[in-house]
Amino acid sequence: MDEMKIGKIIVILVHAFGGWVLCGAIVGIGRGVTSLESTLIIHAIGAPVIFAIISLIYFRKFNYTAPLQTALVFVSFVILMDFFVVALLIEKSFEMFGSILGTWIPFALIFLSTYLVGLCARRRS
Repeated sequence: MDEMKIGKIIVILVHAFGGWVLCGAIVGIGRGVTSLESTLIIHAIGAPVIFAIISLIYFRKFNYTAPLQTALVFVSFVILMDFFVVALLIEKSFEMFGSILGTWIPFALIFLSTYLVGLCARRRS
């Protein structure tokens, strides 16, 4: 793999990581200041907004991947980080994956917002 390709992979993963960290901040702060249910609702609203903004930045500055590819990378990254870091290391439980509001709706909305922003960005360029 050449250095250019590795650089492009790093760029998209850094964007995905930034979105995951911001979503984690919503949950972390929310759990400290409000109920779990309210935190999950805020997270379900905030996650697609965060990823829409990150996607917009990514597509405007870099645009290395197609909208579908980007959406798949972003949501896959979030799922893997939630599995390995949050569930295995932090929570020491997979209970979070039983919550539609806590995981599956945000996953779907992250995918959808990234994909739609990508489509819009491609149309404008």
